[in-house]
Amino acid sequence: MRIVERPSPNHDERRGGRTADMLVLHYTGMRGAAAALDRLCNPAAQVSAHYCVDEDGTIYRLVPEDRRAWHAGVGSWAGATDINALSIGVELVNPGHEFGYRPFPDAQMDAVTRLCQEILVRQPIPARRVLGHSDVAPARKEDPGELFDWAGLAAAGVGLYPMPDPSANAVLDIRTVQTRLRRFGYGIEVTGVADAQTATVLRAFQRHFRPGEVSGIADRDTAARLEALLILAGEKPPQTRPRDRSGPAPNLGGI
Repeated sequence: MRIVERPSPNHDERRGGRTADMLVLHYTGMRGAAAALDRLCNPAAQVSAHYCVDEDGTIYRLVPEDRRAWHAGVGSWAGATDINALSIGVELVNPGHEFGYRPFPDAQMDAVTRLCQEILVRQPIPARRVLGHSDVAPARKEDPGELFDWAGLAAAGVGLYPMPDPSANAVLDIRTVQTRLRRFGYGIEVTGVADAQTATVLRAFQRHFRPGEVSGIADRDTAARLEALLILAGEKPPQTRPRDRSGPAPNLGGI
């Protein structure tokens, strides 16, 4: 694994003495590696990541892992909002949806897989906290997107990827879906209504865990994958009762 030192000045201390317990993957969303690296290392841009992986598999180390890189921006996960303080950020060179989104080459996927495996040896990051930028900022971001090989990464021991039982009777009740998304970590309000925020978070979930169709709709396959994901993460998926249409919805309280 080839690592090239390309120090960025854009970092600071992890606030409150925090250590990384989250790995967040991105794409650069720029036309090429040179432009991306210049931006990640430009003090005026005030953005960075710990690593950047080029399409040919070259890995650039930009920020030491014990420092807080500035890669996530405004986001949240499991109630935490300073994602930068909790995470290691890895950028993958790719034009992104704006400039001609394309599959990630094998050399790049091989390199990021090895890099992530080594990061997980050094950092106490649970599999359920290996995430995409779109997971922690679903209203703003789409990366690394539906062409990233999350399934292959999970097969190599990095992160989770659910394979639901096709015979399972998935629960499609929207309050249950919202509760399960929130239980896993997504920043979503449990309203019992298939509203705009729900569609946004479902698209983020699908980009990561059901990339074949990014619809924002809680269809049967999406609901089954969500339930299987919670089981993989070591949780019994919380059950909620369907709304009784003869009276008010039950008060479910917290999650």
